[in-house]
Amino acid sequence: MLTFLRLKRSKFGGAENYLSRLTDELSKHNVKFTIKYSSAPKFLPSWLKIIWYNLEVCLGKKDIYFSFERVICPDIYRAGDGVHKVFLQTIKKSKFNPLHYVYLFIEKRMFQNAKIIIANSNMIKHQITTTYNISPNKIITIYNGIKLKPLSNADDIKKEFNITNEKILLYVGSGFERKGVKEVIQIASYLDGDYKLFIVGKEKRIKWYQDYAKQLGVNAIFTNTREDVDKFYSLADVFVFPTHYEPFSNVVLEAMSFKCAVITTAQNGASEILPEEFVMKNPKDYKIELLKKLLTNPSYLQSIKEQNYQIASQFTIEKNAKETLKVIQQVLKDTK
Repeated sequence: MLTFLRLKRSKFGGAENYLSRLTDELSKHNVKFTIKYSSAPKFLPSWLKIIWYNLEVCLGKKDIYFSFERVICPDIYRAGDGVHKVFLQTIKKSKFNPLHYVYLFIEKRMFQNAKIIIANSNMIKHQITTTYNISPNKIITIYNGIKLKPLSNADDIKKEFNITNEKILLYVGSGFERKGVKEVIQIASYLDGDYKLFIVGKEKRIKWYQDYAKQLGVNAIFTNTREDVDKFYSLADVFVFPTHYEPFSNVVLEAMSFKCAVITTAQNGASEILPEEFVMKNPKDYKIELLKKLLTNPSYLQSIKEQNYQIASQFTIEKNAKETLKVIQQVLKDTK
C-alpha cells in the first residue's frame, strides 16, 4: 500500500494544498493510497512531535512511504520544505531550540535512506547534493503544479475594503519574517501614487508589522488568513514576495495563474520559472524602478500579466501528478 506521510492536517499552507491536489489527481488514475497523520498529543513541543511521528511510522514499517515530512524511513521523499541545514544558515534561529537538532539528525539519514528524492526546484536539488553529498542521480526535479481557475468576481472585496481605481499590491503567506513582509513594506514605502498593499496571512507579531507600515506611511491592509484568497489574486496588479528562503512557493505560481505581475527573490525556487528581470538578487534588491514601470505603464503591466498566465498554464497539477506518478510506479515496481 502506498502511504503518504504528513504530520498534521491543515486548511492552509502550500504543502497541504499540494497534497490535496495531488491525491485528487492520483485518485483519477486509480492509485490506491492512505494518508497517515501523527497521533501525537497536541500539548507536546514540536521537536517531540517529530520524534513521536518517526517512531510511529518507522517502527514496524510495512507500506511504501511517500513522505512530505522529515522521517528517517521514506521510500520517496518530496523535499517541499527544502534543506533545513541551508535554512538555518539563511535565517537566524535560536540555538537552544532542540527542534533544529532533531531536524538535522533526521534530515541527513532521510536523504541517505530515501530511494528517490523529489525536489521542487533545481535550487533545492543543488542544495541537497552539495550539503549532504547525495548523488544527483537520486534526485528528480518536479516543479509544483496548480489547478488553473478563472478570475474570481471580487466585487464584495472591493466593497469590503473600499477599492476604487487604486493599483493593488499583494503579498500572501504566513511566517512574515522569513517570507519578507518587512521588505514588502519597505518596497511599498518607495512608491508614489494611489495604491493599496494587501498582506494576506497570519503572524503572531502582526502588530509590529502594522506599526512598521504606519511608521513608513505605507497604505497596508492586513487581512489575516482568508478562504477567498483567489479574489485577492484576481484583483491584484503586482504580487511581491521577497522571501529569504523558499524551496518553491505555490503562491507565486497561483498569482501568475491569476494574471498578476510577480516579483520574487532568487532564494525562492519558483524564481526559476520567471524571466530574470523579475527576480530579486536578494530580499533587499527592491526592484523599485521595475515596480514603478509596472504601476505606471498599463500596456506593459497587461503584457506581463498575460505572459505570466501563459507560463503558469504550463505548470498544472495534472502535469505534476503525471510526473510524480511515474516516480511512484517505478518505486512500486522496484519493491515487488
